Amino acid sequence: MPFINVKLLEGVFSESQKRDIVRKMTDTMVDVAGEELRPAIWVVVEEVKSGYWGVGGQPVTSEEAARNNTKRFAES
Repeated sequence: MPFINVKLLEGVFSESQKRDIVRKMTDTMVDVAGEELRPAIWVVVEEVKSGYWGVGGQPVTSEEAARNNTKRFAES
């Protein structure tokens, strides 16, 4: 049984986006392993408390991550 664990900063992604992550991660695994494996694929989305995630030795807050996501999408 494949187990996929996705960790996100809390409050950055909406409930709808998290459901999309579960669906798309499952679909990706099915693309690799075959449709018959779908019922056995587990996807867990875990949210990490703001400030408890670090990049380059610096803590990242949910607000910073959300600002960066908004900026990135605006530039697209």
